[in-house]
Amino acid sequence: MTYQETLDFMYAQLPMYHRIGAAAYKADIQPTIDMMDALGNPERKFKSIHVAGTNGKGSVSHFLASILQEAGYRVGLYTSPHLVDFRERIRINGEMIPHQAVIVFVEDNRQLFADLSLSFFEMTVGMAFDYFAKEKVDIAVVEVGMGGRLDSTNVITPLLSVITNIGLDHTQFLGHTLETIAGEKAGIIKEGVPVVIGETQAETAPVFERVAAERHAPITFADKHFRVDNIEDYTTELTGDYQRKNLATVLEAVEVLGNYPEFRIRNSALERGLARVVTNTHLRGRWEKIGEQPLTICETAHNYDGIDAMMHALERMDYGCLHVVYGCVNDKDYRKILQHLHAEFAQLGKPFDWRFSQPSVPRGLPVGELQGAARELGIGGEAFANVKEAIAEARRTAAPDDLVLVTGSIFLIADALS
Repeated sequence: MTYQETLDFMYAQLPMYHRIGAAAYKADIQPTIDMMDALGNPERKFKSIHVAGTNGKGSVSHFLASILQEAGYRVGLYTSPHLVDFRERIRINGEMIPHQAVIVFVEDNRQLFADLSLSFFEMTVGMAFDYFAKEKVDIAVVEVGMGGRLDSTNVITPLLSVITNIGLDHTQFLGHTLETIAGEKAGIIKEGVPVVIGETQAETAPVFERVAAERHAPITFADKHFRVDNIEDYTTELTGDYQRKNLATVLEAVEVLGNYPEFRIRNSALERGLARVVTNTHLRGRWEKIGEQPLTICETAHNYDGIDAMMHALERMDYGCLHVVYGCVNDKDYRKILQHLHAEFAQLGKPFDWRFSQPSVPRGLPVGELQGAARELGIGGEAFANVKEAIAEARRTAAPDDLVLVTGSIFLIADALS
């Protein structure tokens, strides 16, 4: 099999949730357990940190991986989804898994995948854990795909569990209240394993405290120990103002991890890890600058909490006019999100306009439907068949001191970065 044939095979079994939505979601962890048994339980052969949460889990995972790398460890990093290259999901010290390793793993295990009817995500978790075990990483940072309790990554017993925050996202799978969603995320809390909660929220803190007590897991709330008032106080390549909360979570996680003698991290490694997070891990799409004059930024704000964080960042910026390039997927409540975004942009008190596009995935909302919904809400904007054309037009019409913001679905951002 070639590399492309290998990916085509994986996509065909049960495609990525992020591409097609609900049809790809499996609320059952048993197939992953069975796969791990058949693979010789690679998940038991490396130390790990498990990171869940509605927003920030990707940034926190990359921060932790970068810090550990700067401290001299060989660090695995498993994240999802990928933006441009499938191999972004599986890295060691920032380097993506080789093409040949992907091919060999799939060729060696095709019959196993068929016997267990594994999904794309389950196969990818198996590949990551097998690769980390064979490459003898010192520690792996593992980001949850969705939820926690039934997520395929939840077969590990980590040194530390981290839950960044809880918001109303993926409610059709995880529940319609913050308490219910917190219960699903709390599923990563393991017997006796310390857990760091990023944000103290009135609705969710009792859920985490109860589960932690039941499992004898020491629990700390990062925002009770660390407060980052100004992102400029830290040298880091992730510059969005909303990273303040993520930094507090990371600082607490590093402190708790230091209770293990082999993972006591010097301040110098912590500072270098924060400063070089993008260089070390190649994180993309988080307040990423892709052009200047006019400044053009990509930001994967696809739910209400992410939007609010993005707005705080915009409030601190100086620009003439805001040119928004937006596209989304078809299973979000995009009418409400559009209305919310429009009202928030108006609150900034500066001129702004819209350009609509669509992500190039089956789940992408056709741009005509998006434009029509916007028009019904009194929001005008030009429609473009692809995000490249939308960005080009926004930049062509913008003044040098304007700001072009590409936001919405993570797949729209992937198209922009491609």
